[in-house]
Amino acid sequence: MTMKLKIKITGPKVHDVGYRVFLLKHAMNTALSGLSTYNWDEDGQQEVIALVEGDEARIKAFLKAIEKNKPELAEVTNVTSEPYDGEVGRTSEVAMFCSFVQLDKAIPLLLDMRGDLKEMKVDIKEMKGDIKEIKGDIKAVRKTTDTTLEEIKGLREDIQPGYGLSMQQVQADIRAIKERLGMS
Repeated sequence: MTMKLKIKITGPKVHDVGYRVFLLKHAMNTALSGLSTYNWDEDGQQEVIALVEGDEARIKAFLKAIEKNKPELAEVTNVTSEPYDGEVGRTSEVAMFCSFVQLDKAIPLLLDMRGDLKEMKVDIKEMKGDIKEIKGDIKAVRKTTDTTLEEIKGLREDIQPGYGLSMQQVQADIRAIKERLGMS
């Protein structure tokens, strides 16, 4: 037995979250022959209206699925349904329309992305130049570090013999002072 329903999905965020594509997917999954969808605003509330047509079992399965699930970003406060006796479009027509709407939204985004990619390529080229410069700086620092380390090693070798004699001299002086004081 064929039936028709008008389903209202109401909430603060049911537009621009992929609701009509979501409804189309469920209509196709339940093999509904008829589906029309549109966005509506009623008393400051967003609504998505779905007109469905098909056999009773398929419509019940569709209604159960959309009452239980929603698009990830949607905020729904109410899902209601009522009998409907007007015209309902073909599900395939909604599929074509949704494809057009999605392409219409996607094309400007893709053009923006293309522009962003061009800018990123320029930035990457600049970064490669910076990296080459940094590598050169690192080589220079390494060379300077190696030279400085060699100089420090040479100084340590120069200081150590004198340091050793100084300590011997200091110890000899301490012994001499102790002997004069009678502390030996």
